[in-house]
Amino acid sequence: MWFTWRRLCQNTDLAVARRPRYTVVGRDVMVRGTALRPIPPRLGVPKINRLGAGLSVRVRLHPGQTPAQFIAATEAIVHAWRVHSVRVISPERGEVLIVATARDPLAGDPVRRLYPAPRFMAAVVGRTGDSSAWTIDLRKVPHWLVVGATQSGKSTLLAAFVTHLGAQPVALVGIDCKGGMEFSLFVERLSALATNRREAIGLLNALTAEAESRMAMCRAAGARSIWDLSDDQRPVPIVVLVDEIAELYLSGATLAGRKEAVECSTALLRLAQLGAALGIHLVVAAQRFGSELGPGVTALRAQLGGRICHRVNDEASAEMALGDLSPDAIAVAQAITEDEKGVAVTTIGGHWVRARSLLLSPDEVRHYAALNADRRPDLPDLAAAVKAGGGPHD
Repeated sequence: MWFTWRRLCQNTDLAVARRPRYTVVGRDVMVRGTALRPIPPRLGVPKINRLGAGLSVRVRLHPGQTPAQFIAATEAIVHAWRVHSVRVISPERGEVLIVATARDPLAGDPVRRLYPAPRFMAAVVGRTGDSSAWTIDLRKVPHWLVVGATQSGKSTLLAAFVTHLGAQPVALVGIDCKGGMEFSLFVERLSALATNRREAIGLLNALTAEAESRMAMCRAAGARSIWDLSDDQRPVPIVVLVDEIAELYLSGATLAGRKEAVECSTALLRLAQLGAALGIHLVVAAQRFGSELGPGVTALRAQLGGRICHRVNDEASAEMALGDLSPDAIAVAQAITEDEKGVAVTTIGGHWVRARSLLLSPDEVRHYAALNADRRPDLPDLAAAVKAGGGPHD
């Protein structure tokens, strides 16, 4: 790193001249030139990462330089330092942190180690690119969007999420319009499960009524969220898992189908807007999640602050999930191959990282669901709403 730094900065235009580029010759002539020995930014002392997966080093920027210049040069840094990957982060003004990974910690055998949850309403679902635990914390980011092509790892991620979160006193509610095939593995841990759109409408309407009841409870107690209530007053948190959300938005050719799609869209958007403070959280999975699904999709996506993008079939799908992060996150998501099952790009701490979800066999998922079945809160109103269904009838 030290040996190649000066030449690397010169070749990537990261070094700057001591003197200005413009020199006045005479009275009316200004000559622009490039210094023969430009000065590279000051490279700090490289430090071994916490888990030994690589090195990190701080770089002091010259006046006028921005982190974008270093982000653009990451590919050149990878080849110059002969490492697997390089990430550039700007933790402080005037500095960038270059994190170099020597080898890919997500390659090889699937992740099977079980990590303990760091706190309530958080689940460790795998491992990140720097070998640390991949945590989905619903207290920090209340709603999540999971995007990926078929067999890219969405179901594996949801199974790991339910397995770890199921050990906590949390109500898990599922909407699986593929007849309940995906969620059948952990149905014993679910407080309610909708397997078609009419059942989903009934469940979403019941969740909306539950949200309004919790709002009245917080208003009466003078609290801004359920987390401000005492332990004996606080209602149980509810996590709503939606698999293949496109099935809820398909309107079809009938008037009844279009009304059902609008009703689903409206209910999901209300839960996303109001649920964070009321202990109602959404985890939505989809192959694509764009405006072509129908009205309200873009507004719902804006409320899903947590983003996870597995392997996708086109650039537009990656842009839908990661477009508001950075262009290099989209490029990294597109680089995920078919052999990298469970690998995804996600948001952690305001930055994107590569991560891989925990691989559990179907028998293991059923075992943990049965083991945690006694932690399942009874929500009779939601279960009754699923049986009653909802929406317009033909």
